[in-house]
Amino acid sequence: MEGSAMDRLANKARRRFLGGAAAMALLSTGTVARAAQKAMATKPRWPQVTPPVSPRISHVIEQLGRRRDDLYSWMKFAPAGGERTRTNLPKAVATMLTGENAYADAVLKPLDGMRAELLEAMLARSTVDVAAPPVERDGWIYSSRIAAATVHAVYSRSRVGSTPEILVDEAERAAGQPYFRSTGHQPSLDHRWYVWAEDVIGNDRHRIVIRDNRDGTIRTLVDKDAYGYGGLVFAPSSEWVFWIWRDAHNRPTRLYRTSVDGRTTELVYEEKDPAIFMAVRRTAADSFIALTLSGPDTAEVRLIRAGSEGDAPAVVWPRRPGVRYEIDEWAGSLIAATDADDAFDMKLLRLDSESFAVRDILVPHRPGIPILAMHPFADALVRLERIDGQHSVAILRPDGSEQRVAFEDPAYAIEIPADQGYATRHVLIIHQSPKSPRRWIEVGLGDGKQKILQQESVTGFDSDNYEVERLFAPAPDGEMVPITLLSRRGTPRDGRSPLLQYGYGSYGVSSDPEFSIPALALVDRGWRYAIAHVRGGSEKGRQWFLGGRKFNKRNSFTDFVACTEYLEREGYAAKGRVVSYGLSAGGLLVGASMNLAPTLWAGVIAKVPFVDMLNTMSDGSHPLVPLFRPDWGDPLADPKAYDYIASISPYENVRAAAYPPLLCTAGLKDDRVPYWEPAKLVAEVRYRSTSGNPAILRTDMDSGHQGSGDLKSEYAEKALFWSFAIRCVA
Repeated sequence: MEGSAMDRLANKARRRFLGGAAAMALLSTGTVARAAQKAMATKPRWPQVTPPVSPRISHVIEQLGRRRDDLYSWMKFAPAGGERTRTNLPKAVATMLTGENAYADAVLKPLDGMRAELLEAMLARSTVDVAAPPVERDGWIYSSRIAAATVHAVYSRSRVGSTPEILVDEAERAAGQPYFRSTGHQPSLDHRWYVWAEDVIGNDRHRIVIRDNRDGTIRTLVDKDAYGYGGLVFAPSSEWVFWIWRDAHNRPTRLYRTSVDGRTTELVYEEKDPAIFMAVRRTAADSFIALTLSGPDTAEVRLIRAGSEGDAPAVVWPRRPGVRYEIDEWAGSLIAATDADDAFDMKLLRLDSESFAVRDILVPHRPGIPILAMHPFADALVRLERIDGQHSVAILRPDGSEQRVAFEDPAYAIEIPADQGYATRHVLIIHQSPKSPRRWIEVGLGDGKQKILQQESVTGFDSDNYEVERLFAPAPDGEMVPITLLSRRGTPRDGRSPLLQYGYGSYGVSSDPEFSIPALALVDRGWRYAIAHVRGGSEKGRQWFLGGRKFNKRNSFTDFVACTEYLEREGYAAKGRVVSYGLSAGGLLVGASMNLAPTLWAGVIAKVPFVDMLNTMSDGSHPLVPLFRPDWGDPLADPKAYDYIASISPYENVRAAAYPPLLCTAGLKDDRVPYWEPAKLVAEVRYRSTSGNPAILRTDMDSGHQGSGDLKSEYAEKALFWSFAIRCVA
């Protein structure tokens, strides 16, 4: 959309908002107020559609001397082999999902117009090519971009002054597929081959595809069951692809190497512990293949040396409970980032590359300054850290001198791309904030000088029209919970603005304050957008994570409630006009918070939410349960864990109360958070709620935990969520 059209759209939205504000002002006087109140009372916010009624069938479970009745256990369908599809569902489950989708369509039908406007506004701001600066390797320049008016990426390479050669056109790969998402794109070190992983099913089981750059032929190297996210890498010799295989429970459990001609596949390592996760990569100077085996509280790294790619991997340090570490290489030595010896926010050690013995400490442990990642280069060791919760980049040189790169924004996020050449003299960082699109900045490793190489162009966007604030909400126990807040500049703190509050707060994953076109689309309609950095994430270091983990998990929920109450109290949000939003474990956050304070929010949006905690954590066959028992506890073996999970699980704790409108989504092929978790929650809220508000389940029958990997699909989902939120406060 051209700029003038975008302006018309923005003006239309502005008139709609101002008109709504003017109408509310008139409600303060006499006849107009009474007439408006009567109209509001007689015209329901939601269509009067009879919801499906899921049967409540007793299924008593005896466990550790406890007894519970899972009345919706019949909703669960986990086939012994293969995947869930539309055609193999039991009749009762198929009927339930079909009925729920029909109900969702009917209740959400009035939102069609707003959904279309929101989607148009988001796509209109994405009409400019999205392309990162190219990466140069040995005279080859590799790049990727999403062209204007398209939704899929094109990967290419070229030499200086030559015409780009297309390596992968994702639009062509996605054609005819109901689902498509790709990852792991990379060239071989000799540049003859190009490999990537793609999921065309929706269940995170990838195939691995390889391109011969001599003649452009593309073929499937591994036809199924590969793990794509950090699960494939070329050997230093360029003769093998190392890749990770997923078992029947969808757990990454084996490392294979397959020759680039596809004729030979060999098992390299098999992990027997279901609580261990796997990732594979090359170290920075391409001297080793590193297989990282990790759980929430342990790790083990096994190395294969370049030139000996057929050897068994050698263990650096045997795994020990309570000790985590990662290995890379720098300046002729191995380096380790580890929390050994109570270095809970990590320290960096130098190791002998032959014996793996510790030689010295490169960076000591500094409590409250967590080391998030290390990026070695020939001229410097770059680390990404947090100081006072904000990202900071440190450049450590071989002579021991150090320089820090930080920014003055109230809240921002920094990313250091992983595919940068070891010999480069500059490190590329990506800076963004909720009001600042991504900037690719080149930082000199020798002098720290910054040069902006490129800035993401967003149609019809002026950062001066927005403001970002970093706030702190007092939690019940006195902790101060950070909040990132995005608003239109000049929005008054008069307690009248609707607000959407997002949170996650699990597994130590931080909710970084990134630039979001969907968030802008909502803010442009008079809303504020808040990120609640609750405990359970790592925004304030390892201790912040532990403060919202396992038997401290309730802190995540009370933090989230405290953030909403603070924003209302301080005039940033209107009471009763805040909508909460979370996905996956963030769905647990908003679901449990909803049970704590059912009337605090005007609506709740839970995307693929983890809300059936007790039953899921009692299922040893679930792909993630063994891995995440340290995070949640083991209700199969520990009575204390059983009782604690039972006290916080959203599904188990729905009560008779006036619940807000609830929108849950699910993916039929999701093995991480299966569809029956939100289905159970929706059925129980619908059964117990006294408000008459809708509880909605919308299941994508073609996807898994993630939607298809294109911009239009992502924006369409956000348009649905935002239109639901807008209707909740209308």
